Amino acid sequence: MTSHTVSAAAAGTWMLGDLQVNRIGFGAMRLTGSSAFHQGTPRDRSQAIHVLRRAVELGVNHIDTAAFYFSRLRSANELINSALAPYPDDLVIATKVGPARDASGEWATSARPEQLRGQVEENLRQLGRDHLDLVNLRLMGQDDISEHFGALAELRDTGLVRHLGISGARPEHLAQARAIAPVVCVQNRYGIDTPHGEEMLHECAARGIAFVPFFSIAGKGREAGAVQAEHDEVRAVARAHGVSPAQVRLAWTLQQGAHVLAIPGTGNPEHLVANVAAGALRLAEEELRLLNSIDRTAT
Repeated sequence: MTSHTVSAAAAGTWMLGDLQVNRIGFGAMRLTGSSAFHQGTPRDRSQAIHVLRRAVELGVNHIDTAAFYFSRLRSANELINSALAPYPDDLVIATKVGPARDASGEWATSARPEQLRGQVEENLRQLGRDHLDLVNLRLMGQDDISEHFGALAELRDTGLVRHLGISGARPEHLAQARAIAPVVCVQNRYGIDTPHGEEMLHECAARGIAFVPFFSIAGKGREAGAVQAEHDEVRAVARAHGVSPAQVRLAWTLQQGAHVLAIPGTGNPEHLVANVAAGALRLAEEELRLLNSIDRTAT
């Protein structure tokens, strides 16, 4: 499979509200370092900026970020602003609010409903924009999100936010949010070896809502990065196509439904090209059955 000529458009498109995006996007969390947040080695700034510009050249028009994506030396939002502003007209930048980190990088108490405006405004400032295309409310263990989502809906009414989504959510949270304002996407952990997840995948499909899995490549490695001991089934499919296990994971993710978007993150230019190329990889039914046979109960 040739990687260098493949555009993100090969994965097809989906609508986030009234915004059309290619189904292969880019997650900005790993731009700041070799691992998430303050962990690992900080990225070279020039390389991170190159990766962002290369992503757009490859047709990526959906970038996922957050103000709490920062390491000792790097801020994902600042890198995006420096690399891409003035922004292309078709570029959709999605961000998240709810969680909070203090200046030392430690996790702080998540935002109360009345504090969400401040988090939205911080994203606006860092990205250099007058509105945010999409804001996801990242849940932090709440059973009821009505007050938090209602606060974001008010910001949507003022024009600071164009579209809303939720992250780390259960079906009941989606129902709570939809009773207040339209929901254009749900971001949840989901992948080949991730237990649970199908209920929300199917719920979103039934309602025409984008389902945006995170950690699709990392699997149980989560913030630490890609899995080290890959499943034999994934390796077998990768060998058959002459691609990497990460590309198989992304292709499997995209083939879970036309409404599924992928947001793989990397600070490595070669990995970026390979991730985008995975949007053109089509797995056969027998390969999907093999991958679906992987035991998820142990993860």
